[in-house]
Amino acid sequence: MIILKSPDEIEKIRAANKIVARALESLKEMIRPGMTTADLDRAAEDIIRSSGARPAFKGYRGFPASLCVSLNDEVVHGIPGKRRLKEGDIVSLDLGAELDGYYGDAAITVPVGNVSAEAAKLMEVTREALYKGIAQMREGNHLSDISHAVQTHAEAAGFSVVTDFVGHGVGTSPHEDPQVPNYGKPGSGPILKRGMVLAIEPMVNAGSSAVEVLEDEWTVVTCDGRLSAHFEHSVAITAAGPDVLSGLSER
Repeated sequence: MIILKSPDEIEKIRAANKIVARALESLKEMIRPGMTTADLDRAAEDIIRSSGARPAFKGYRGFPASLCVSLNDEVVHGIPGKRRLKEGDIVSLDLGAELDGYYGDAAITVPVGNVSAEAAKLMEVTREALYKGIAQMREGNHLSDISHAVQTHAEAAGFSVVTDFVGHGVGTSPHEDPQVPNYGKPGSGPILKRGMVLAIEPMVNAGSSAVEVLEDEWTVVTCDGRLSAHFEHSVAITAAGPDVLSGLSER
């Protein structure tokens, strides 16, 4: 069931998302060769807790950390640990926070020093695909209009979208209905309505769309070993159009 949020509820979801956005911005500034993925996780948890919120991912379905850290060919759900970042890596950071019973969720992919031209293009196109999807979040459109916009932008650049994992609703739970695929034909699925809050999260691969889950039962990697990028915003549908709740520049 899709739960429509009141304006007051949207503001509570925004407050949680602002904490996530500030944390991701801080992590982005911290990233450098030599630091461990566990360093990033500790910093993320410290920022969230010092803001009066709770890390949403820690313990969720058994996930052992506050931050998902996915390197290079890792798509999503990478577990932080002793691995050290190297010059030329790209690192995807996916973070959630719960504040007063409402959730925020966002993700970015960040270069570690100088990266290849392919990596830079992949990150740019994935971020653009996110905003192409967000632009479709208007009353009267269909859910698949978001999906189609993401897919067509990524594929026009020669990349592929991950089909095994999707975006989702967000509110008083970190994952609510509806699921939001990053692929599909336009004009199908639920009609978009004011009060919907959706986490739009393109996962785009440099090569094939095929992915697999590693033995840790969390980390998702590309089957062909090529790079993957991930960007995500939590967005509300309003009478004026999409309202990005996890953006730093808004409000």
